[in-house]
Amino acid sequence: MPKTEKIERVAELKAGIDGSDALLLTEYRGLTVADITELRRSLAEGGTTFAVVKNTLMQRAAADASIEDLEPMLEGPTAVAFIAGDPVAAAKKVVEAAKKFPSLILKGGYMDGQVLSADEAKGLADLEPREVMLSKIAGLLKGEMSRAASMFVSAQSKFLSLLEAYKEKVPDGSVPEPPEVAEVADEAPVVEETSEAPAVEEADEAPAAEEADEALTAEAEAEDETELANDEAGEE
Repeated sequence: MPKTEKIERVAELKAGIDGSDALLLTEYRGLTVADITELRRSLAEGGTTFAVVKNTLMQRAAADASIEDLEPMLEGPTAVAFIAGDPVAAAKKVVEAAKKFPSLILKGGYMDGQVLSADEAKGLADLEPREVMLSKIAGLLKGEMSRAASMFVSAQSKFLSLLEAYKEKVPDGSVPEPPEVAEVADEAPVVEETSEAPAVEEADEAPAAEEADEALTAEAEAEDETELANDEAGEE
């Protein structure tokens, strides 16, 4: 193959990789042209292109598309299914074709940035188609939304029932009035009068104590004068 044709073919393969949701790599050794044509038409119904590739050119295209680890699968006669659609549906058709044509071997694949082994690629055929999975997910979401709405309505109904019951138990005007501030204020003078009483008594007691001290002092002075007079009389 001339160099210009190789460059163009690599560019075509890279465009096929970039435009695909997944890749399935197969070995078609032993298949006739009629067998490959039948498989190609079957896959085309789901938007998948099935093409025989040259391993070296596919390696270059994969490298240009930043896909690694495909080299071990690019040995022997290779045909690639470029899947632009549901990888599960394409895998089912390839596995069914392999049952019909035993010489067709699924070597692996590539999907969501991950290289798939042969077993992993075959495992896609055991999954449910995308439409079925989306339908189930939608059913689950609908069921959860219905359940959440039902719980909300039930909670709202219970709250309203409790509110009505509370209104019945607590009629209007049953709440006692708070005490008046004026009554508390009237008690204040009583406390002030009782607190001043001891001060008055202390004031009254102070003069009496001073008079008692003066009387005692006078008596002591009189006794001193009497003793002094007696002493003088004795000396004479």
